[in-house]
Amino acid sequence: MRLIIIPIFFISVLLFFSVYISPENWDYSGLLSLLIPIFVLLNLFLVVLLLFGRIKLIFFPILALIIGWKFFVVTFQWNLPDTDTAGFSVLSYNVMLFNNTWGPNKEELILNSIQWVKENPADIKCFQEFYQDYTTPSRNAIKIIGNDGEYENAFLAVDGNPRKKSYGMAIFSRFPIINSGKVFDNKKNNGAMFADIIIQKDTIRIYNAHLESMNISASELDNLEGIRNQYRATIRKLKQGIQMRAAQTKILSEHIQNSPHPVILAGDFNDLPYSYTYFSLRKILENAFEKMGRGFGFTYNKVLFFLRIDNIFFTDALNILQFNTHREVDYSDHYPISAVFAFPEADR
Repeated sequence: MRLIIIPIFFISVLLFFSVYISPENWDYSGLLSLLIPIFVLLNLFLVVLLLFGRIKLIFFPILALIIGWKFFVVTFQWNLPDTDTAGFSVLSYNVMLFNNTWGPNKEELILNSIQWVKENPADIKCFQEFYQDYTTPSRNAIKIIGNDGEYENAFLAVDGNPRKKSYGMAIFSRFPIINSGKVFDNKKNNGAMFADIIIQKDTIRIYNAHLESMNISASELDNLEGIRNQYRATIRKLKQGIQMRAAQTKILSEHIQNSPHPVILAGDFNDLPYSYTYFSLRKILENAFEKMGRGFGFTYNKVLFFLRIDNIFFTDALNILQFNTHREVDYSDHYPISAVFAFPEADR
């Protein structure tokens, strides 16, 4: 038994610390971190098993769980929302190009998707995979969601013709946008942008990020058989995506730390809470799910439903009052997430 438990302990510790190693420096660190949930569960099983056997060896799985406690925190929460909702709300949603794909119900899906984001009452709305079509009134998302000037907007096109049809990222705000810009883009479908927004007498900087995708097409994720048949290609694509996200996270983190204003970072990070990406951002920002989430907070709407890859981070200069994952909204391969924030009373 000792020959099993002690190696499991050392492997667990290695995995738990792999989230602090950049995949740019060691390309396997990102893949290893995917095993963290398995080894957390394995150590829990060993604790229960050893309670009825070799009690002295229980020290090793218990110590492993203590070292890896942070992974319980990022996985499951049961917070009670603040009853005070007198703040400003932020929505983040990967809209999957508003379902702008070929199909018998294409037009209906587009209209319903755009209508939902228009009617959502959030004060600030951040969209990834945002599709803009100036040539068709019913798909002119900027005009429709802007609601005749109720929302100001900032748009970052990463592909297509920005004057006709393009897709990228967008930030809409009921409050004045006084500055906006690009952090990075890769001329594909990913990028990061920011907007400086005045809320009463305060200015905040909203970042909207869509980090490098997992590089696996939706058809490959539609069933587990497809994943098994292409596991080698899947591993290679995962590895490439992990490395690119590490580089993008470095750029984004440096930009955030140079912000002159309190920060809210929203978006689709395409990485699990057991990743270098997540823990790099967690070092400089708070996470809305960890502070006010309930349950597991899964945000992916495909066969791998147990993924939480969409997040809202924020600086501790802000108070968070509520956080929600809108699993009732089924228009995209992601669920929208939202949070309510307020400025500390001392700052008012």
